[in-house]
Amino acid sequence: MNYNKKTVRDVDVSGKKVLLRCDFNVPMAKDGSGVITDDKRIRAALPTIQYLLDQGAAVIACSHLGKPVSTFESYRKKQLEKGKDEASITEEKWKKSLSELRMEPVAARLSQLLGKPVILADDVVGPDAQAKAAALKSGEILLLQNTRFEKGETKNDPELAGKMASLTGSGGVYVSDAFGAVHRAHASTAGVAAYLPAVSGFLIQKELDFIGGALANPKRPLVAILGGSKVSSKIGVINNLLEIADTIIIGGGMAYTFAAAQGGTVGDSLLEEDWKDYAGDMVKKAADKGVKLLLPVDTVIADKFAPDAQSKVAKAGQIPDGWQGLDIGPETVELYCAAVADAGTVIWNGPMGVFEFEKFAAGTKAVAEALSKTSAITIIGGGDSAAAVQQLGYADKMTHISTGGGASLEFMEGKELPGVACLLDA
Repeated sequence: MNYNKKTVRDVDVSGKKVLLRCDFNVPMAKDGSGVITDDKRIRAALPTIQYLLDQGAAVIACSHLGKPVSTFESYRKKQLEKGKDEASITEEKWKKSLSELRMEPVAARLSQLLGKPVILADDVVGPDAQAKAAALKSGEILLLQNTRFEKGETKNDPELAGKMASLTGSGGVYVSDAFGAVHRAHASTAGVAAYLPAVSGFLIQKELDFIGGALANPKRPLVAILGGSKVSSKIGVINNLLEIADTIIIGGGMAYTFAAAQGGTVGDSLLEEDWKDYAGDMVKKAADKGVKLLLPVDTVIADKFAPDAQSKVAKAGQIPDGWQGLDIGPETVELYCAAVADAGTVIWNGPMGVFEFEKFAAGTKAVAEALSKTSAITIIGGGDSAAAVQQLGYADKMTHISTGGGASLEFMEGKELPGVACLLDA
């Protein structure tokens, strides 16, 4: 994939209307109060928005929020699949589920952060959006309703994409800045690029520079740390990194599938029986390619999956029945921290243990601390690793924290990202 894409700096936006795809898919309070519990994604969009407004563009921003079900029939079907009683599934409940995913709280927070009014449309491409887009002046910003209120959005419907593009009038530009959504070919992330010149915003440019740079031309040695629960979700990443990394470190729940593949006993630990052969093949492939593959040598085990479980340290592959591994052990921590100490580039995706439980956060914390002290370029691949680094207080010590969990994972797999492929090459 070509990572060298045109950015907002490469196009003249003065006096033009710009359709800007943001990632405003922010977490909301579960009580339906409309309170945003973390505005990090809104803040991440500010540099691109501010630049466009300063350049005299009229900005038409759009984003999805949550997973609204666009028709009552689809909502009914989903509820029945969840085992809900037919009588309890009403149109009122469906409408309430939609109302909780409207963009009003996002518009209010964005307005506060920008220090200027954000005009909010009542629809995505309907009469209200059309009228407000037509009246929009340079230096003003309009936010469309949740793009997933349109059922053609996730189907990448060309008609919807065309209508969204037409909101910019003649001479419009499309700017993509929602890295968290670029791995999906949706109308607002990829489809609109068929109708407008498409460039990246600063957020996507940063992701392409850092992750793309680390994959295409890393400062060596390149060390990849892969954690998380499942081998199956990291197959593509391990395969791709075996071609380019110098060292691959395995932690988290997926380490137990590797241990079992090598004949070890893992007790009640997370184990993907179907992926044992694959894990064994990866060990062999790493040896053949001369890639150092580091696996845990010891593990912190617990008598139950709970924050207050009894715990002790066991040798890797020697976990007794009734016990489960929930973190890497102290010897493994030492081994892994030594491996990143003299790295040139480190990519980290997935925690080393159940870091949400204080008792089993030591491995993840030690790796984060080791990364904060190294002079390497440190790239955190979104999702749980980003959450862990933020939670443990090391975020400001990392070179780059990705804003896209699924997108950064697919990027590291070497997959083409539809929302990046559609942008103009530099």
